[in-house]
Amino acid sequence: MLYREVASFYEKLEATTKRLEITSLLVELLKKSSCEEISSVVYMTHGKLFPDFYPDKIGMAEKMVIRTLATVCRTDVEKVNEMWKATGDIGLLGEKLLRTSSSSFPGKPLSVNEVHSALVGITTATGTGSQETKVRILAELLSSSTPLEARYILRIVVGKMRLGVAAMTLVDALASAFGTKEDSESVERAFNITSDMGKVARTLCKKGIEGLSELKLEINVPVRSMLAERLPGLREILEKMGGRTALDFKYDGLRMQAHIKNGKARLFSRQLEDITEQFPEISHAVPLAFKGREGIVEGECVPVDINTGELLPFQVVSRRRGRKHGVEEAIEEFPVTLFLFDMLLSDGHDLMDMPYPERRKKLEQSIEESDRVKLSTVRYVENLRDAEDFFNLALQSGCEGIVAKSLSETSVYQAGARGWLWIKYKKDYKAEMIDTVDLVVVGAFAGRGRRSGTYGALLMATYNRDDDIFETVTKLGSGFDDETLFGLPGMLKDFQIKTKAPEVNSKMIADFWFRPGLVLEVLGAEITHSPVHTCCWNKIREGSGLAIRFPRFTGNFRSDKSALDATTSAEILEMYRMQLKKTKE
Repeated sequence: MLYREVASFYEKLEATTKRLEITSLLVELLKKSSCEEISSVVYMTHGKLFPDFYPDKIGMAEKMVIRTLATVCRTDVEKVNEMWKATGDIGLLGEKLLRTSSSSFPGKPLSVNEVHSALVGITTATGTGSQETKVRILAELLSSSTPLEARYILRIVVGKMRLGVAAMTLVDALASAFGTKEDSESVERAFNITSDMGKVARTLCKKGIEGLSELKLEINVPVRSMLAERLPGLREILEKMGGRTALDFKYDGLRMQAHIKNGKARLFSRQLEDITEQFPEISHAVPLAFKGREGIVEGECVPVDINTGELLPFQVVSRRRGRKHGVEEAIEEFPVTLFLFDMLLSDGHDLMDMPYPERRKKLEQSIEESDRVKLSTVRYVENLRDAEDFFNLALQSGCEGIVAKSLSETSVYQAGARGWLWIKYKKDYKAEMIDTVDLVVVGAFAGRGRRSGTYGALLMATYNRDDDIFETVTKLGSGFDDETLFGLPGMLKDFQIKTKAPEVNSKMIADFWFRPGLVLEVLGAEITHSPVHTCCWNKIREGSGLAIRFPRFTGNFRSDKSALDATTSAEILEMYRMQLKKTKE
């Protein structure tokens, strides 16, 4: 199939938001695709070249793409850059430039596989001269493209396809194209255990719906994680589970799937990313703890204080993520333990359709615990009192709550699904702030990693009306989209000062200080005691203030409020007392 035909379908998909219409267009596109090219069509429709768990990424920055466009269209780089800033869409920009350029004369039409192969060539170019190779391949591809083809080729390159095609919509389309709509469940299961929509599409094209039964669990091919529903209380959870359930500690860590074979292990995150090299001590320890030949086990990777044995919050383990250098130092600074809670494959036997109690028993028989690999803590309960005791034990142990798991004969592992076989209950649901607060920005901390160039977090304060001062109550770093996040320095420019404002009471030292002025609406999980925040200092406990735990920005800038109209410290104190009363009830 010619790529221009695919681009024509993409244009139609982009023009509608109606799911039925999108599905219908996808069905038509899939039926037109040959079995040799259908996987490429599926990947590129999602703006990718491979399954999610493949480590290879295209790796071309927008600046490099702009330089390539300028070369192909024989125009000035700065001019193209200015046009891109005005457009905000590299695909539409490329289409416009090619339409008005006299230097591009597409010759032989591009096929789907030619486009996919060229883009793979960009992805796999490495080493000395790789950047020039990427530019050359993209330039040749664009020179052979029609303007419409260029729109979507460029979007794939920068990872912003903008078609609105969700994974489940593609599942429905594949079912309808090669079977009936009722086959969606079979297609979805095949996708969940392979994490590879292209492979599923190719199998359907060659062997039909019946061929999906040949797709099995494979070592080193991550399974999409089973997810949990939530309920507001333990009583409701017990009722939903029929009066009897297994309660499992809900650790505040990184979900991890370990694939073991031949004495080695590969580790995958919930997002299907291969994180083996980021946690070498776990990849080494898991095969030593595993008693079988090969298997797939799942758990939570949790940071542990090596001096006290205390479980530490997720923010600590997140510092291990994405590291390519300094891994050994990170192992010493942020040691982790993998707490295993499920087993999906054991020596060639698929366990996913077994009831949870049997999978748990098999897991316990297969693992010899060590400092790095342990079994999660589980208790089988049949009454509310025991459930509450176990929940409190989980909190005292440093966990964020519990996960209740069905004990029924139908308690299978539902890959990629969220259902009532697992129900999570966290402390946040028990003592959650029932209302938002309006807080004042008084400081900020320099961003790191992907937040370099902006603020990593804002220091937020309440207004103490009695003392006419602003008291810090939390560090705010969640709830911002990229546009808002990188717009903050400009937004706060007029408020910035060199040192802490005299009316601000802060024990923390910020990287940047501001006059109290900008007010943001914030929602948090709960209000807790704090030795570092000054809100209501000594009001509840000597040497402590009050702080908002797990705050997130709601997206609402309170431009209608001045700093003096912000939530007062007295209001925070009252909210804390109401929360305390609610927790005790």
